[in-house]
Amino acid sequence: MPRKPLVMLVAAYMLFGGVPSLLAWQPAPGPLMTRWAKDVSPDRVWPEYPRPQMARPEWTNLNGVWQYAIRPKSDDQPARWDGEILVPFAVESALSGVMKPLKPEEQLWYRCSFEAQKPADGGRLLLHFGAVDWQSTVWINGKEVGRHTGGYDPFCFDITDALQEGSNEVVLSVWDPTDAGYQPRGKQVLKPGGIMYTAVSGIWQTVWLEAVPATHIQSLKIVPDIDRGVVSVTVSATAAAKVQLTAADGDTLVAKRSGIAGQAIELPIENARLWSPDDPHLYDLKVALIEDGQTIDAVDSYFGMRKTEVRKDAEGIQRLMLNNQVVFQYGPLDQGWWPDGLYTPASDEAMKYDIVMTKKFGMNMARKHVKYESARWYYWCDKLGLLVWQDMPAGDSPRSDQSKANFRRELKAMIDTLHNSPSIVMWVPFNEGWGQYDTPEIVAWTQQYDSTRPVNEASGWHDKGSGNVSDMHSYPGPGMRPVEDNRVGVLGEFGGLGMPVAGHTWQAEKNWGYVSYKTSEELTDAYVRLLTQMRPLIARGLAAAVYTQTSDVEVEVNGLLTYDRQVVKMDLKRIADAAGKLYLPPPIIKTLVPTSQERPQLWRYTIQRPADDWFQASFDDAAWKLGPGGFGTKDTPGAAVGTVWNGSDIWIRRSFNLDEIPRTGEVCLAVYHDEDAEVYLNGQLVDKFSRYVTSYVLTPLSPSAKALLKPGKNTLAVHCHQTEGGQGIDVGLMLIVEK
Repeated sequence: MPRKPLVMLVAAYMLFGGVPSLLAWQPAPGPLMTRWAKDVSPDRVWPEYPRPQMARPEWTNLNGVWQYAIRPKSDDQPARWDGEILVPFAVESALSGVMKPLKPEEQLWYRCSFEAQKPADGGRLLLHFGAVDWQSTVWINGKEVGRHTGGYDPFCFDITDALQEGSNEVVLSVWDPTDAGYQPRGKQVLKPGGIMYTAVSGIWQTVWLEAVPATHIQSLKIVPDIDRGVVSVTVSATAAAKVQLTAADGDTLVAKRSGIAGQAIELPIENARLWSPDDPHLYDLKVALIEDGQTIDAVDSYFGMRKTEVRKDAEGIQRLMLNNQVVFQYGPLDQGWWPDGLYTPASDEAMKYDIVMTKKFGMNMARKHVKYESARWYYWCDKLGLLVWQDMPAGDSPRSDQSKANFRRELKAMIDTLHNSPSIVMWVPFNEGWGQYDTPEIVAWTQQYDSTRPVNEASGWHDKGSGNVSDMHSYPGPGMRPVEDNRVGVLGEFGGLGMPVAGHTWQAEKNWGYVSYKTSEELTDAYVRLLTQMRPLIARGLAAAVYTQTSDVEVEVNGLLTYDRQVVKMDLKRIADAAGKLYLPPPIIKTLVPTSQERPQLWRYTIQRPADDWFQASFDDAAWKLGPGGFGTKDTPGAAVGTVWNGSDIWIRRSFNLDEIPRTGEVCLAVYHDEDAEVYLNGQLVDKFSRYVTSYVLTPLSPSAKALLKPGKNTLAVHCHQTEGGQGIDVGLMLIVEK
């Protein structure tokens, strides 16, 4: 027998003016729009059910046109309103129709109406907010029903006792000081520029009503265990009740068990089909509360059977494991920003597009960067098969005891909110020292609170030696820290190769990237080269890498996609093929000509400009000085310095012998350079390097360069030019042999 509705919910036009308000709304004229913006309309804005892992059939979407006002923070509720805003887009965004900043001394007000009948039989009506940035207070018909602090986590209030028959009024006030405050805020700033972006204030995820019985399900905690072949489900409810769980694989019943709310219930999943990026298989889960043999509440959910951990491989090197197998993880730094909606894409289809394209780029992972998304983003990652490293949104946490407590509260809220998503395989509490404090303590708490996922203490910069992961950043890179016995090594950021595309940028001039290119072909060549250089690092122990970034963001133009998602900047097939090689078994690296990284090697060198034929194999370098490599200044990051060189130019030469020319494998230059370098082999220029690296990189020789090698005596000659900062140069030859 089907359940009867607990409450009749009638969707209403959001403004008291009705239809004319819908017709009046228009997006503000922003600098750049996506193709999905044209499909946004007030009567159908983000219509999808917002909570896929705990779905009920009865809900009402309150997205649409609301009234808004911006007033001094000290003012009471406004008597007059400034105009209309399209929820759920932040007030600073074009799609909100407002596109105005909110100052720290101001407060943002919202107002809308809806119609509802009071629930019968003790039922309750919940008002949900997907996310509101940052401190909010909610009134229903003039009665305060709740307050919330936090810019990313969903929250709800029971508004039943404040309801009246017929039309009801919602009023919401929001205070968001952005970087003038101390809260987690990611990359939001009041004065955007460079790698920091436009502030996001107020409602930025779906607002909705949900009818529930008096005793109802509040949350689920789902923990798969593939080694034991079970999934554990803990159901939180408003009162003690019997719970019935049913797991299914399509139309096939997998398991059915009963228990008590608040206690873990295990469902056996025999011969489980494991979740992975290659096979993102999800099981359906039905959860019901039972009273006197009748279902009083029920939700639909899903889960994936997968395991993520850090463990040593057969060679004794720490690796990232998925389902007890080594899986190299590679993906973009995913900022989650949009030119028209800022934190909020124009539609579910737009949001899904980024994930689909990430897979097409040959990637199996995304690092969600100092932001977390609505539940539907993780649903698409779960469904399409994309691993997720989840950053905690950054902020000025060490500023005070209050700000530290706030960080901990919002970190817990993030883990609680996202725990059940199988795609999330790592927590990242800190990024590059931004608000970093009490690192080992924060990491230990995170590991204890969720023991099912590795914890990356801090991506880049300040390494405190805690957690499961050692994470370095290297631009353009690639690079890696020394291999550790107890932690896995990853490259948390690299790349940042930039190219503005005319007509698809946030602003016409003064755009920015770590390294800039002019054509798609040049950009593709540089990208493929970086990925090729990564293969030897994988052999040494590198377990993952994160490329900066999914798309351009505001003045940053180092995306794989333009900010409007209109243009794929590189040759899609070439970059996908290059990424595919990263997942092969780690190669074997053999030394042909050692660098000075482990033991100093002797070179002839001069800092005086030599004769024009200095690079020829026949050149007599006997008058040059003899010294151990590498050459540079000792405080230069990543440099191995045997001989101090602190001038503008140095020329170095070295002879070596080969018994035979390698018939298989790829011969690579092993190079450390800071800054520009030219490398000659047997009198021929074989490669040029610009800018600097922070660790040794391996670059394959072209077929014509490899053909220069000969049995017996060979000669390497190198020129390095320095302009500012640290400096260093060292070169060797390696052979990469795929297993």
